[in-house]
Amino acid sequence: MVFHKEFQTAGKEPGLQVWRVEKMDLKPVLKQLHGNFFTGDCYVLLYTTAAPSYYIHMWLGSESSQDEKGAAAIFTTQLDDFLGGGPVQFREVQNNESLTFLGYFKSGIKYKQGGVASGFQHVVTNDMNVKRLLHIKGRRAIRATEVDMSWSSFNRGDCFIIDLGKDVFQWCGSECNSFERLKASQVAIDVRDNERNGRATLLMIEEGGEPQAVIDALGPKPNIPAGSPDDESVDRSNQKKGALYMISDAAGSMKASVVAQTSPFKQEMLSPSECYILDNGVDSKIFIWKGPSANTAERNAAMKAAEQFIKENKYPRHTQVQVLPGGGETTLFKQFFCNWKDKDQTTGPGQAYSLGRIARVVQVPFDSSGLHTNKTMAAQHGMVDDGSGKVQVWRVEDGDQVPVDPSSYGQFYGGDCYLVLYSYRLGGREQHIIYTWQGLKCTQDELAASAFLTVRLDDSMGGSPVQCLLSYSLLQVRVTQGQEPAHLMSLFKGKPMVIHLGGTSRKGGQSRVGSTRLFHIRQSSTRATRAVEPSAAFLNTNDVFVLKSPNTVFLWRGVGATEEELAAAQYVTTFLGGGSATEVSEGKEPAGFWSALGGKKEYQTSRSLQKMVKPPRLFGCSNKTGRLIAEEVPGDFNQSDLATDDVMLLDTWDQIFLWIGNEANEVERTGSAKIAKDYVDSDPSGRRGIAITTIKQGMEPPTFTGWFQAWDPKLWETDPLERIRARF
Repeated sequence: MVFHKEFQTAGKEPGLQVWRVEKMDLKPVLKQLHGNFFTGDCYVLLYTTAAPSYYIHMWLGSESSQDEKGAAAIFTTQLDDFLGGGPVQFREVQNNESLTFLGYFKSGIKYKQGGVASGFQHVVTNDMNVKRLLHIKGRRAIRATEVDMSWSSFNRGDCFIIDLGKDVFQWCGSECNSFERLKASQVAIDVRDNERNGRATLLMIEEGGEPQAVIDALGPKPNIPAGSPDDESVDRSNQKKGALYMISDAAGSMKASVVAQTSPFKQEMLSPSECYILDNGVDSKIFIWKGPSANTAERNAAMKAAEQFIKENKYPRHTQVQVLPGGGETTLFKQFFCNWKDKDQTTGPGQAYSLGRIARVVQVPFDSSGLHTNKTMAAQHGMVDDGSGKVQVWRVEDGDQVPVDPSSYGQFYGGDCYLVLYSYRLGGREQHIIYTWQGLKCTQDELAASAFLTVRLDDSMGGSPVQCLLSYSLLQVRVTQGQEPAHLMSLFKGKPMVIHLGGTSRKGGQSRVGSTRLFHIRQSSTRATRAVEPSAAFLNTNDVFVLKSPNTVFLWRGVGATEEELAAAQYVTTFLGGGSATEVSEGKEPAGFWSALGGKKEYQTSRSLQKMVKPPRLFGCSNKTGRLIAEEVPGDFNQSDLATDDVMLLDTWDQIFLWIGNEANEVERTGSAKIAKDYVDSDPSGRRGIAITTIKQGMEPPTFTGWFQAWDPKLWETDPLERIRARF
């Protein structure tokens, strides 16, 4: 088969690739514009995991033509063949996308009016004459829809983005709440950073406080109508019911015969030589399972069979479709089976296995000498090279960049922002990466200056970010304190990257440090290490900690810690002072250790978090739409997804947590327990008797916080909106 030329780069690197169907051809969409979709077009998306394994999505705009939809289907099948028939395929319809799809765009997706037929193109623009209005909807999955540039499009219950090119205004209706404002801010920041290359000014305005520029753009302001609740009229009481059918192509026509009328099913019902339909149409979902030994005709016609099934059963046109190869089953599919076992699931804890988004794969051990020859290893560990190139570091100070003394490279203070320029050679060509590191306690002025200085440094390295992106000669990586990637951690010539909780490295500007300090040392999969000064004293059995008290320095080693972590901890003790460190093994702590730590507390003693067969899922329980519903958080969740005005449900498979936000109302507090019980009772896998633990915001135990990366117990001491405004 002859494949489209665009597929020659498909799946070569982990991450997202997007193509738009243009006049029956495929054209790539720039990375900065991922998440923007014209309603008159169709798109093909490929997400490649580090495993690697693959997700293919066919996205259909509400105003796209039948010819464009047909072309998108052909390209989807062709891409699946190019990747060996192993990808999971999704059929996505505008406004009804899957959680998997929405999870790629944590800053939200934007629907733009028009399409190819109307002459609209995907371009990164610095055009300051842009005029458009985006209507923001959604608490968990954010959708920004382009609407008429008129006051008639507004309501008091929602947020809107008034995009005037040079200035981007976030307009907040008088009835919208703080969490909705927070999500809308993510869209506004995305417009500035990706569509304007950081060269626009963001302003948040309240209803009634519109500046003259907004009045000039929209005209005199009339009375704004009240908001209306989101449309949630569908009865979801049977959303987890399913039926199983076997597909056959007898006499050249696809037929579906019943295997089981109701879930839960047994895994043995799936023959490797057949294809099946799992009908969850009551929840607008259809799954196609392709047996690894099924005939080619059935496998290739899977998407067509699903569309025929939807039509015959009179399901809505927007019904989601997932096409799954044997061995590539998603969590949503496996939940309908009471006895599902993944291949190698019972392997002992001594084996190094990683669970990808689609399939279980053996993880490739890291070896820096093979980075340029073993691309699978490089992709899994997020390493472009071994970190041995040239490093230059500047601190943001008084609106400018000030060189950092090379002797202190690797030391980062939470009260500062830094620019790190890394230069290396690949294929005989010089490459560059700019890391912009932003401390959690730096000022708003420093945050703004760091963004400006990054653009200035980028321009000085050979042109606009668009040109750099197209030539792949320069990358920009914005890093928030506590979220440092493995490659950045590897740049400091064998020394650990040290993250100080606060303070500054400026001469004469250091704040006085506490007499007792704790540093948490952890090694990445690349064996690079990071020493972080946490805001709370919680130990972890997998790591090493350095505890400095006024009189003693302790080096605490957990039972799961590595020799590299121990060596990094010994380096940390050299700049803390206090003499030689007293090494303490877990379980043999002297009384003086616990006294210096502030008392013995419960800490994370499980070594199984990274070996989970079923990934955790997070839901928000809210009655903001007028009735109490549970809505899943798309993509990889983090602490900021816990909405303080809701009750959140965390499913870790063996346990259910109900997290009560401080601002949750009485209906949510009292009704969420029933949602949790119904959630377990209606589990299509037949799971029963799961423990349900209720916890309050600010009182989270390690058994809960351990599921969130870089948990910060002080996160809610400041208004999340104030933190997001600092990025404006």
